[in-house]
Amino acid sequence: CCVQHIDALKISYSSTSTAKNFTSLFLKSTMRTSSFKIQGTHFRIYMFSFFFFFSPPPPPPLPPSRNFFTKRTKELKPGLHSAPGWKLFGKVPPRENFQKDSKIIQQEYEARTGRTCKPAPQATRRKTFEFEPLSTTALILEDRPSNLPAKSIEEALRHRQEYDEMVAEAKKREIKEAHKRKRIMKERFKQEENIASAMVIWINEILPNWEGMRTTRRVRELWWQGLPPSVRGKVWSLAIGNELNITHELYEIFLSRAKERWKSFSETNSENDIEDAGVSVADREASLELIKLDISRTFPSFYIFQKGGPYHDLLHSVLGAYTCYRPDVGYVQGMSFIAAVLILNLEEADAFIAFANLLNKPCQLAFFRVDHSMMLKYFAAFEVFFEENLPKLFLHFKSYSLTPDIYLIDWIFTLYSKSLPLDLACRVWDVFCRDGEEFLFRTGLGILRLYEDILLQMDFIHIAQFLTKLPEDITSEKLFSCIAAIQMQNSNKKWAQVSENNNVTKSC
Repeated sequence: CCVQHIDALKISYSSTSTAKNFTSLFLKSTMRTSSFKIQGTHFRIYMFSFFFFFSPPPPPPLPPSRNFFTKRTKELKPGLHSAPGWKLFGKVPPRENFQKDSKIIQQEYEARTGRTCKPAPQATRRKTFEFEPLSTTALILEDRPSNLPAKSIEEALRHRQEYDEMVAEAKKREIKEAHKRKRIMKERFKQEENIASAMVIWINEILPNWEGMRTTRRVRELWWQGLPPSVRGKVWSLAIGNELNITHELYEIFLSRAKERWKSFSETNSENDIEDAGVSVADREASLELIKLDISRTFPSFYIFQKGGPYHDLLHSVLGAYTCYRPDVGYVQGMSFIAAVLILNLEEADAFIAFANLLNKPCQLAFFRVDHSMMLKYFAAFEVFFEENLPKLFLHFKSYSLTPDIYLIDWIFTLYSKSLPLDLACRVWDVFCRDGEEFLFRTGLGILRLYEDILLQMDFIHIAQFLTKLPEDITSEKLFSCIAAIQMQNSNKKWAQVSENNNVTKSC
């Protein structure tokens, strides 16, 4: 039986060298175990030998190498071990225990530097105060480099005292800034709650009964606090009105005309058309070029009205349609900011309707048509209330011959949307839609009151620069508190009466 098994293995594995080695070794093993008489036992021994000797032969030995990075094994003394890892330069001295405990390392460091470290806080320990700035003193392990002489005791104490003072001042600043951020977050959260509650009142009570409630005291107080963004566009449209009776279809007509004009201008760029409504082709082309240039400069920090932005084409359409609707006015620099604010709060056609009706108001029409006589009357009326509310600053401006047109023109042309932060400008627009043009000049006086102490220390150049570029950190609470302190009444005359009765000679 055993011989038959061996012959079968010879036949099946005769083609490989592994099988030949296997059979020779197997025969030797069977010869050594042939003295056993029990056949079952012989069979189990053969099977064990089969699996044992079936592994391939060991690979040939590698050629001798130069042993560049080999570790030399030395018989160290009992209990001594070499440090783990490679040691390319120098020798690794044997150590009794190369894995030291962290406490031992800490004790050695404290003994070497003479400083003790505070124990690490427990995981369950809670801080007793809310804001605690973290320090980076753990990175400073030495007073000075080891290759320099040690500091004297007086110098070390002085440096340590200066260092502690610097750290204390830094912590004070961080705590102050943290409390400021917390206060701002609380104010913002409170403002959001007020807006949410006001939104419910506007939607459910005021807007359904607009004509009967718009002049009530309760609505005017809510209006002063600022309109919720969700109803701002609707309230603006209702407050501005639509005296021009512009429809969505009319807007589409003027928009198609504007697109045809842009197409012909881009293809031919010629002046072979005749005058249309008293406006020459050159004037219309100048308006188109000015629109293209002005759009790129409208709220540049937002990157939404520039070419490629989501509102670029929309703003271009509204302004182009208006130049076709009012060719006698055309496009004037500053209109893009007004149209942009309306686009952010209204749909395209509704924004155009509000834009056209807003520019048709007496004050805006006088400024955008550059009616010098009317503009001078507005400036004269402004100076009357300027002198009434801020006499000291008024005399300071007069001493430098600083007239209102230097700073008021930009404020009125853009309705403060360029000079103030957008959220604050929208709140100014809210009350402007409620009170009309009077609030525009009242806002200007509020800005002057807010920065009165700063302006009194400036000369002509610095005042003009400051008022044309107001600080960005101005807050709505401070500004509106200053606006509320401005009284728009002079000798029992209100704004409308003063602006009508003032003549041009007074402003000159």
